[in-house]
Amino acid sequence: MEGAMSPSNKKPNGISEKKGAFNAQAFLDSAGVARKVKKFKRAEVIYSQGDPANNVMYLQEGGVKLTVVNETGKEAVVAILGPGDFFGEGCLAGQPVRMGTASAITPSTVLVIQKSEMFKVLHEQHALSDRFISFMLARNIRIEEDLVDQLFNSSEKRLARTLLLLARYGKEDKPHAVIPNLSQETLGEMIGTTRSRVNFFMNKFRKLGFIKYNGGLQINTSLLSVVLHE
Repeated sequence: MEGAMSPSNKKPNGISEKKGAFNAQAFLDSAGVARKVKKFKRAEVIYSQGDPANNVMYLQEGGVKLTVVNETGKEAVVAILGPGDFFGEGCLAGQPVRMGTASAITPSTVLVIQKSEMFKVLHEQHALSDRFISFMLARNIRIEEDLVDQLFNSSEKRLARTLLLLARYGKEDKPHAVIPNLSQETLGEMIGTTRSRVNFFMNKFRKLGFIKYNGGLQINTSLLSVVLHE
């Protein structure tokens, strides 16, 4: 499946009604960017560390985990992405191979855009290029926050923050209070702790009313108090 998709009542040029906001899907639609649509199952690898870097990815639905492995085989999670996020953009900066591995944490739909196609659109449409750069800078700031979270926060705080990110807390476009059920083992891999610790904290969050299971995992914004608590 290739080619541009219908804009479908979206603002032109990816600019939403809210000043300064950027709608990546509308950006791709209005710019007429040719791309392929690929679907991935939970835990399926989208690309691996060391693979050739020749395209940019846009996550349309689902969730993606970015990880890196060092020389001794130790794996670290560097980012958790949700719908509306780009990834694999390192190829635009001259990276010849993937610096990490991207894998789906839930069933996911990904738009795959060839590097040359992305360069063409960014060079020809400068207003959109500026918006895309701002969008990516904001994404990189969030990744830095993820790294700080991994280094300095307790596993309880990391779990709370991860759940809020998966629920798209703070997103102005389409916040989702309910996320698909993820295994506790998967959550443990995301935050760098054991399944038993995740089980302990999830039970605690449920008893406090921060989360509940109702056709999926429902996140209450009061969970933010765990992240903010010193």
